[in-house]
Amino acid sequence: MLTTRFVTGSPNWVDLGTPDLGGARSFYQGLFGWTFQDAGPEAGGYGMFQREGRTVAGGMTVPPERGGSAWTLYFQSPDADAAATAVRAGGGSVTLEPMDVLDLGRMALFTDPTGAGFGVWQPGENKGLDVVGEANALSWTELYTSDPVADLSFYDLVFGMEAHTAAPAEPAGAYTLIQPPGTGLASPSEAFGGVVPLADDPAEAADGPSWTPYFEVDDLEAGVAEAERLGGKVRRGPSDLAGLGRCAKLTDPYGARFAVLHSTRGGV
Repeated sequence: MLTTRFVTGSPNWVDLGTPDLGGARSFYQGLFGWTFQDAGPEAGGYGMFQREGRTVAGGMTVPPERGGSAWTLYFQSPDADAAATAVRAGGGSVTLEPMDVLDLGRMALFTDPTGAGFGVWQPGENKGLDVVGEANALSWTELYTSDPVADLSFYDLVFGMEAHTAAPAEPAGAYTLIQPPGTGLASPSEAFGGVVPLADDPAEAADGPSWTPYFEVDDLEAGVAEAERLGGKVRRGPSDLAGLGRCAKLTDPYGARFAVLHSTRGGV
């Protein structure tokens, strides 16, 4: 599962782009208890969602003409420029060239060969999120793709990600797990996400390939009900997730897709 022992190829940041940051702040505060700390004028309106003083995500206003509301997942890279070169070599595209973010680090945004967007964060003063894998924080990820084989080869090229198939106890079929390079297939607890063919998940297929962040909750049904009360929508109701626990697929009031998960401790 996710930890803050960030290594190359592991998720180390997640942020929200939304047309209504004030409304999104209210939604996520009600759902997860997050507060928002503006990073100051030099950050161009960017800020940090926090819980008990620890950063759990970033957030910023994105005008509607620049695209819809969305969560973006970032992976650790020691060299954002080299990652951009590898993305192009692997058939992906660069949507935002590598750039410095003050002295905090260096970032870039990409799409993979099937069209799923993601980013890289090359740490500077900011080493990554303060907390993951706990209640009301990022705890899992999933890649929804029209071509799992091609995408797994791509992420192996860019990050060295490892993949293996776990067969859950329940009759839900095999589930492909992904984990950072060098962690070894004998250590499934190092997995940070799964890969799902779009054809297998109608809740995701309509919107196309994507990386979806999962946030941990203590009570799944209560979390789903609260999201609806706050103006969010349920894309798929509570269901089992490959031996990891139970999850639900949601959107916030402005259309950003995410999921909530109540984990079975110990994972797959």
